[in-house]
Amino acid sequence: MPPRARALQNAAPRELIQALRDRIASLEGARRPGEGRPISSGCEGLDQLLPGRGFPRGTLVEWLTSGEGSGAESLVFAAAREAWREGGAVVVCDQAKRFYPPAAVRLGIDPAGMIVVHAASEADNLWALDQALRCPAVAAAVAWPEKLDSRTFRRLQLAAEQGGGLGLLVRPARARSEPSWAEVRLAIEPMPTADPHGPRRIRIQLLRCRGGPSGAVAEVEFEHETHRLHCDSAGASPAACRRAAGA
Repeated sequence: MPPRARALQNAAPRELIQALRDRIASLEGARRPGEGRPISSGCEGLDQLLPGRGFPRGTLVEWLTSGEGSGAESLVFAAAREAWREGGAVVVCDQAKRFYPPAAVRLGIDPAGMIVVHAASEADNLWALDQALRCPAVAAAVAWPEKLDSRTFRRLQLAAEQGGGLGLLVRPARARSEPSWAEVRLAIEPMPTADPHGPRRIRIQLLRCRGGPSGAVAEVEFEHETHRLHCDSAGASPAACRRAAGA
């Protein structure tokens, strides 16, 4: 893992907060091109379900997942990669230490462009996420918040609006019944496959998106060997919906 991520991992809580402040401050002067244009999800089939063919900038995207092995992280970091490619850092707020950096690297994100934060508490983790979202030089901030009250959720949404990047929140499926300030809400479920050694199959359901077709579904195949995504959406032709995520 790159030194910048390691420094934020090994620091004591107070030092970690100061280190993140310093890192964010060092990024403040950077600007991202393409302001106003939606950011691709990294999956053409999913893009075709979204107004503007991508995620709106300065918003939160909530990925509701049934648990580990659902494939949600592969989709999340494909989206983070697309945001990173347009300029800016990817900040990963990983209190539970579940993030595996080599997987993001294989998806195409340069490790030098990632900042990984291992906060000591949930409060520190949410603070780090808030600060990352507010920074204009952060392309995407990723987190796994188990619980979000409406006030905190709203604060994160306003932080994303201020910074202009994407907030990618991986949350348990039970959060579906809770109020959400996310612009886009997706349900991620693994699908059965005949070949246990073949591509992982993932079902993505668009639960909510302003101006989008709620309930629409995209089915995704993720190839473990090549770390490529192939998506088929019911609303588009197979030729239009196939995209190599690493291309």
